[in-house]
Amino acid sequence: MNTEIQRVVVITGAAGGIGRATADIFSRNGWYVIGMDRQEPKQELSGVSELLIGDVSGPSTIEALRDFLRDHNIERVDALVNNAAMQINKRLMDTTAAEWDQVMTNNVRSVALASQTVVPYLGEGGAVVNISSVHAVATSKGIAAYASSKGALLALTRAMALEFAEAGVRVNAVLPGAVDTQMLREGLGRRPEDGDQEEAIRALGVRTPLGRVGNPHEVGEAIYFLADSQRSSFITGQALVVDGGATTRLSTE
Repeated sequence: MNTEIQRVVVITGAAGGIGRATADIFSRNGWYVIGMDRQEPKQELSGVSELLIGDVSGPSTIEALRDFLRDHNIERVDALVNNAAMQINKRLMDTTAAEWDQVMTNNVRSVALASQTVVPYLGEGGAVVNISSVHAVATSKGIAAYASSKGALLALTRAMALEFAEAGVRVNAVLPGAVDTQMLREGLGRRPEDGDQEEAIRALGVRTPLGRVGNPHEVGEAIYFLADSQRSSFITGQALVVDGGATTRLSTE
């Protein structure tokens, strides 16, 4: 790999719906994509140049990333996309301490650890994009731990933006709404009133101002915009909502 002419991005959760789409977009734009995911994907990740398997919230996986960068003589990384996440669909009163810790570890600590590892490689013009959720600003019943973790990630994004600004590194967040991914489909089980999975997806679309749920590539394009210093060089500490207008509507309508 000739890192002197090819920009480098690290994407966590690269095998998921949004992660896979984001990797494809970066790859199509000529980036070298280092993907990280907790398990081997069932389908080939065409946009990923190298895939590291492991739990990004664990120190051993982060150490493996550090070793990879060193062993492959990668002296500069241009962007980090913190996309890895998990969701537990339970009301707060039904969520165990272990489940709470698991969500916070996967959705918040993983971002801190990955950033501690990659940010020293970024330098002037580098960018971090954290994938939060509309649940950070407007949520629903039965998803308390996930919503809390995504709200914490917004606070972490602002703190990182301030800390890394002196080094010329920008930090922003993308807040996806309902996007047709496996995580969304699995989470629809908390809304039995929506019927089967396809009916639930249709109902979500009807309740969205644009009349449909999003697709992963639409979120990926927003991520790429914030990661690319040629497109968003004066944006940092911000939250870009990609939800088809869902959070603009009053709940009393």
